[in-house]
Amino acid sequence: MKGIGVDIVDVVRFRSALQRTPSMRQRLFTDEEISLALERGNDVATLAARFAVREAAMKALGVGLGAFDFHDVWVHKARSGAPELVVAGRAAALATDRGVNGWYLSLSHTELVAIAVVAAL
Repeated sequence: MKGIGVDIVDVVRFRSALQRTPSMRQRLFTDEEISLALERGNDVATLAARFAVREAAMKALGVGLGAFDFHDVWVHKARSGAPELVVAGRAAALATDRGVNGWYLSLSHTELVAIAVVAAL
C-alpha cells in the first residue's frame, strides 16, 4: 500500500455551503456524480460523501488541498453498483510519481455525516 486517507464531512454544514454557493456543485462534482445524487433522492449526503472521497484521496497521496483540481478525482458507479475511484490530470500524475497502480474506495453516509476511505495501492 502506498497510502491511505480518510475524511468525514458534516452533512448539515455541507448543505449550508451548497445553499450559500450554488455554483459549488459544478465546481466540485462531475455531471455523473450530480445526476446520481439527484436519482438517489438524498443529493446532499451523497455529494458530501463524494467530497470526502476527494479529501481522502489527497491524504492517500500525501498532499494537501490544492494539489490537484476537484474534477481530477471522482466516483464512478460501476455496473455492479460499486463505487470506483477515477483519477485524472494532476492527481493521476501525482499517483504515477508515487508508484500508485490502483485504488480501493469505501464511502458511506447518514443524514448527518459522510465518510470516505481511500487506499492507494
